[in-house]
Amino acid sequence: MKLSWYVNRLRNMEPAEIAHRLVEKARKLVSKRGHQGWHRYPHAPLHPVFPGLAERVLAASPAQREAIAAATREILAGRYSALGHQWPARGAANLFPPELWRFDPIKQSLWPGHETYAFDVDFRHDGSRGDIKYVWEINRLQFLPVLAAHHFLAGDQASLSAIEAALDSWHAANPPSGGVAWASGIEVALRAISIILTLDMVGDRLSEVSRRQAGQILSASAFWLPRFPSRFSSANNHLVAELAGEYLIGLSLGHSPDRPWRQLLVELDRQILPDGSGAEQTPTYAAFTAELVLISALAAREAGTPLPQPAAQRLAEFANFIGWLGPRAEFGDNDEGRVVTSGDEGDYASSVASAIAGFAGRPSPVGPAQDFRALVLGMPQEFLRQRSGFHCFATGGLSVWRGELAARPVTMRFDHGPLGYLSIAAHGHADALSITLDIDGQPVLVDPGTYLYGSGGPWRAWFRSTPAHNTLNLAGQSQSIMSGAFNWSHKANAGLVEHRPADWSVTAEHDGYERRFGARHRRQVLRQDDHAILIHDCLVGTAQDAEIVFQLAIGLEAERNGNVVTASRNGAPLLRITLPDDAITIQAGGELPDHGGWVSPRFGVRHPAPRIAWQGRVDAAGVRSVLTVLPS
Repeated sequence: MKLSWYVNRLRNMEPAEIAHRLVEKARKLVSKRGHQGWHRYPHAPLHPVFPGLAERVLAASPAQREAIAAATREILAGRYSALGHQWPARGAANLFPPELWRFDPIKQSLWPGHETYAFDVDFRHDGSRGDIKYVWEINRLQFLPVLAAHHFLAGDQASLSAIEAALDSWHAANPPSGGVAWASGIEVALRAISIILTLDMVGDRLSEVSRRQAGQILSASAFWLPRFPSRFSSANNHLVAELAGEYLIGLSLGHSPDRPWRQLLVELDRQILPDGSGAEQTPTYAAFTAELVLISALAAREAGTPLPQPAAQRLAEFANFIGWLGPRAEFGDNDEGRVVTSGDEGDYASSVASAIAGFAGRPSPVGPAQDFRALVLGMPQEFLRQRSGFHCFATGGLSVWRGELAARPVTMRFDHGPLGYLSIAAHGHADALSITLDIDGQPVLVDPGTYLYGSGGPWRAWFRSTPAHNTLNLAGQSQSIMSGAFNWSHKANAGLVEHRPADWSVTAEHDGYERRFGARHRRQVLRQDDHAILIHDCLVGTAQDAEIVFQLAIGLEAERNGNVVTASRNGAPLLRITLPDDAITIQAGGELPDHGGWVSPRFGVRHPAPRIAWQGRVDAAGVRSVLTVLPS
């Protein structure tokens, strides 16, 4: 591993975390010598965790049945896609060859196998191998519950045989604790949850060998998760996944795992804020946390332990938050992590919000979700009217206005929240005081997205940077200073200055440039009339040459006339952006990340898109930009 990574990480560690890391290192050395191989993890009797799952699967709608059948056809044909890429097709006679579990579909190469101790694999820094995310994704075995559901619904023997073949191949290729499949607790947990869901649907139909293999995987996972927990600066969504996995595995092995259940509820309270927003400053990771808690709550309820009312209310607040954001609203990181899935999905956060409502028997703040998740976790029977008006999520730092401008539906979001969660703010982006805008339910001004993690290099830096977002930057620098792909050495502090709900005027500022440039960025966003939104940017302190950016969505066109830029979709004008003068550039794509606009609609995928940038002097009096929605 790189020395610089250790140095930057140590800067964000308190003494207690340093002591924890030393103990963890010692445990890893002990496990390398004595905790490898299946012989240490005998098959234990398994117990149902979701006894009501079979009944819910039988109640699948025609749309859900067809979606399950379609996903099954892909799996049985040897096709697998995730994170924006397709794995090479495999023949039906050899669906799960042993090298599949360490194959990188981007690099077309193999990561180390079980002969290499999991913690000796340098998956954080060695970009030459590619991005470990792709290898981990298939190792989550999240296609197994889909196969099980199809077998349960259609009596398809091929699906059952595929489950047994996958378990046999994975078990043979990944003894504890060898290879990349055992290198991260979140992966251990999600894989275990997939196996538990599968067993609860078709466990009594699997061969004795397959049940033994599944039991050994769960037993080894039960040892692994509490031994190497994510703590301190790492205690984000990874810890939630580990606790959920530990709790559900405990139920499956016939235990009463009270500690992980209680700690899971504590983490829900920390990672979903009182106003429903996510502490990691990304709605998709908040949805991931909520889904992990929700599936654990389902198991607890079926075991006779109801979800405490405060926890139920916190999940409901998250669902309300997503209802306000509108469809497919994203900011911060998104690695497309799921707990229950049948493959490519639409709006993940809305799907989880819908499942929360279905679980609680409440009206849903979002539209109906007819996906595999709804079948497993819950489908609401009633739906609330679409949110409208102004709402400020003050704790999480986001203001939303939903209404009409120029007789067209508009959603505007204004980010005035912190950089991220815990000392390293791993999944936050330097996007303070940025805005996004939807017109007619379609994105117009957008967050650039995520693109890649470990293998992203300069692209990872660009998609996290301030110049990539719809806000003001100084000298092309970010408000917060990066010190690694998931770390920051200096963090901008943002907060509300004033908000007036009656006319939805919102003013916020951040101090990210104060130390380097002697200026604080203050931005006011307010409705100007029935057609327009006014953005007033000031630099409080020292006047500076600045850049103000508006990143358009993929597929939009931009045309400049003097100091006015018109954004159109398929030739139809949508938005007129009036800037302080004509010092404007419009660029899309380019050979390097900062040569033009880029948008990543999903992990591993990027597309050029127009980036509108005005450059000029900004002082305390400020400059004004006007966003005018054009009639359809």
